[in-house]
Amino acid sequence: MSTFNVPTREDVSANNQAIFDNLNKALGFVPNLYATYAHSDTALENYLNFANAKTSLSAKEKEVVNLAVSQVNDCIYCLSAHTAIGKMNGFTDEQILELRAGYSTVNTKLDALARLARNITENRGRTDDAVLENFFNAGYTKANLIDTISLVGDKTISNYIHSTTQVPVDFPVAQPLEGQPV
Repeated sequence: MSTFNVPTREDVSANNQAIFDNLNKALGFVPNLYATYAHSDTALENYLNFANAKTSLSAKEKEVVNLAVSQVNDCIYCLSAHTAIGKMNGFTDEQILELRAGYSTVNTKLDALARLARNITENRGRTDDAVLENFFNAGYTKANLIDTISLVGDKTISNYIHSTTQVPVDFPVAQPLEGQPV
């Protein structure tokens, strides 16, 4: 397998250099996975526009989806990044482990969302009727469903990029779920 380097600012196009500068300002660094997108002159900008687009889901709800999807797709990079982001959004370590496993014992609405995200990912979009009904019964709408599916796709892209490139994780590494690989 080819080894994928993590591009530096000097290695990327002028457009990506400007994005790196903005990421450095906002985050204090350019995450390795984002830098990897910059092997393409357009992918990083396209991804960030998609990932930061308006949605009917709250930041906390987005992290529920990100954690569940990344666990199903066994992406240690995204699990590590979204564990850190989940904590910034108020989730405890225990809640994050539950969400990664596709459920929540502390919030029925987030439980329905985690179960849906996990089910969509595991079944490649062929969502179980009972899971979908539970999602709507928890108070979510059809708009929330479409936004959730879009977010599953968004996160799957990053999961696949890391699974293929295996660039180094530059966040505190997420602990494995009991009985599951990470």
